[in-house]
Amino acid sequence: MSSCWRFTDSLTSLWHTALMKILLIEDNQKTIEWVRQGLTEAGYVVDYACDGRDGLHLALQEHYSLIILDIMLPGLDGWQVLRALRTAHQSPVICLTARDSVEDRVKGLEAGANDYLVKPFSFAELLARVRAQLRQHVPVFTRLTINGLDMDATKQSVSRNGKPISLTRKEFLLLWLLASRAGEIVPRTAIASEVWGINFDSETNTVDVAIRRLRAKVDDPFENKLIMTVRGMGYRLQAEASQNG
Repeated sequence: MSSCWRFTDSLTSLWHTALMKILLIEDNQKTIEWVRQGLTEAGYVVDYACDGRDGLHLALQEHYSLIILDIMLPGLDGWQVLRALRTAHQSPVICLTARDSVEDRVKGLEAGANDYLVKPFSFAELLARVRAQLRQHVPVFTRLTINGLDMDATKQSVSRNGKPISLTRKEFLLLWLLASRAGEIVPRTAIASEVWGINFDSETNTVDVAIRRLRAKVDDPFENKLIMTVRGMGYRLQAEASQNG
């Protein structure tokens, strides 16, 4: 039973990174760079703005699964941005700030922030908080159907063009990640992190070996190939059928 629960939790984690778009509103360039890099390597799509006015404009023009908002911003400060966001939509907001007083934390939460993280902070803690907010606010889907491929997380079953395919647990997780982001390049770092829970090591061929085994089951028996290699970047599952491997 515990194995089944871990499997379900893994699928939930994979779904929450797939197609998740995050907005970072922060004026410190170094913070922007390392937070953006870390979230991208974890599989998220990240936009950013360097001041409150531009950040609010992006937040109102695009749909974001989550917003990371610094309080001390030029243009509009974080409090003003937060109040404007709460009148417009309900994307969860994590506030980042050097202000660590109880009064400031209470002010942030009462203004509508979902979480509050004091600088300096570790990226591991930020990532954990991001995932926690997405689990609470983003619906989890248990079935994916794309390009003749049908996956059911509840039954842990896979078929292509109606033909059942037997996959191991890791193969299922890997295919789920690719299918849930069909048409997008999924970095090898994101695959290693989300499927195996490890930091990417360029000397490790774990991802490449798993992709080869997955192709043998999902692609080789069929004329149209779904799993594409994007050299130097990662892998992509075709949203439309292709004759090329």
